[in-house]
Amino acid sequence: MHDFLDHSLLSRLGSLPIEARAPMMGNVAGKHRSLHRGSSVEFAEYRKYVAGDDTRRLDWKAFARSDRFYIKEFEADTNLRAYFVVDASGSMNFSSETTEPKIQFARRIAASLAYLLVNQGDAAGLSICTDKLHLEVPPSRRAAHLERFFSTLGKLEPVGETGLIAALHTIAEKIGQRAFVVILSDLFADPAAFGDALQHLRYRKHDISVFHLMDPLEIGFEFDSPRRFVDLEDGTALVAEPNLIADEYQTALREFLTAVRAKCHDANADYQLVTTDTPLEPLLHEFLTARIVRSKR
Repeated sequence: MHDFLDHSLLSRLGSLPIEARAPMMGNVAGKHRSLHRGSSVEFAEYRKYVAGDDTRRLDWKAFARSDRFYIKEFEADTNLRAYFVVDASGSMNFSSETTEPKIQFARRIAASLAYLLVNQGDAAGLSICTDKLHLEVPPSRRAAHLERFFSTLGKLEPVGETGLIAALHTIAEKIGQRAFVVILSDLFADPAAFGDALQHLRYRKHDISVFHLMDPLEIGFEFDSPRRFVDLEDGTALVAEPNLIADEYQTALREFLTAVRAKCHDANADYQLVTTDTPLEPLLHEFLTARIVRSKR
């Protein structure tokens, strides 16, 4: 049993599908809109008949009205392939006294969504990245595959600097078909470089969601005495009086969050700033519901 899985929560969320916001290009029949035309029940459009078309799809009523041959086209359905990109840099190990580490929160989101995806017949894959490691579990829709997914998540140990930017570029180049890319990270990287990676994914027509994970203490910066601040990625340390640097910190934080949010918006990526004290069920419920609404647009 993995401690980041809540089966009662998964049971309550099971009635909510995970929808793609754009047409996908999976390998098998499924519930998501495809780029290709097929013969499902949802009518898409008429087009003129050309030599070689299947005559069984001719619309004789349209012929009677116009004296021209037209073919009925329908939306084909396909399956969804999702890639969960988990930042395993050292800063993801951070937690304040009342919260869990960011990496554990990322585990719970990724595992829950992967379970729901496979349960609805879609495929889930995993990419774990540091500056020295890019570990991948290829996407699969088999239920037995989930154990490998969960086991890899459970064993990861955040260390070193982030390799998120390079990993996103690698994924953008490697994935040959449109996919759902879910990024879970504290995004402690250059916003401009992060924006370039998102644009690379967007150019490849991927559907992107970003969970920006931060500890409440990183947002509030509330301390009552001098502290020794240690960079969990490169190990550098700084002793400071929090009250003297709080205003400068909050200004820098606002600028950072504004830049990250803007880069996500520019790449048409879902963006959610989430603190690790956020209850998981309402977070995922809102996320899934919002995707259902956007998929209908």
